[in-house]
Amino acid sequence: MRGLIGKKVGMTSVFDEIGRSIPVTVIEVPASVITQIKTVETDGYNAIQLANFDRKNKNVPKSVRGHLAKADTEQGKAVVKEFRDFIPEGFVEGDELKIEDVFSVGDIVDIAGLTKGRGFSGVIKRHNFSGVGDETHGQHNRLRAPGAIGNASDPSRVFKGMRMAGQFGNTRVKIKNLSIAKILPDSDVILVTGSVPGPKGSYVEILNKTVELFES
Repeated sequence: MRGLIGKKVGMTSVFDEIGRSIPVTVIEVPASVITQIKTVETDGYNAIQLANFDRKNKNVPKSVRGHLAKADTEQGKAVVKEFRDFIPEGFVEGDELKIEDVFSVGDIVDIAGLTKGRGFSGVIKRHNFSGVGDETHGQHNRLRAPGAIGNASDPSRVFKGMRMAGQFGNTRVKIKNLSIAKILPDSDVILVTGSVPGPKGSYVEILNKTVELFES
């Protein structure tokens, strides 16, 4: 699927042609460097590998620096992603892909990223439990407790998948069927309707579905 690597800047709103206020997410999308082109003959499938967002070379693993050097890229990169079934025509390793090479206003996109990490959270925050109700009949410290998690004698264990307290957030989530409201090529920015996963400054994958929808 065609796509690029972006960084979430924040949210704002724009007005459409009939005056409605549309919430949009601002995503910075600088030109991505093509670091590898995979084909069925060499790798068993078609794909393109892109790198984006400069990083000091001393903060990039040596193996990644060597991989980037093969594509004549001396500058270290923070993110390297692969996009399957996408090989742009007329481009070779070391070339740059810009927003206008992949997207246009009105395109339908999927956006994937890591959600905000919320640490070790209880069942009320993590699974929307209601708690055990009012402080009646002598209880005073069970309002946010999970309640029973299994029987003692049979089955004498906790079933897999039991909803309990634990790590919440920091998981990969894909938001589907958003649309591109505006492209600002001079600023390397696109505005996407709705919200996308992750905090400000997090990296996201922007996947263009428009071509696939027309082909299907």
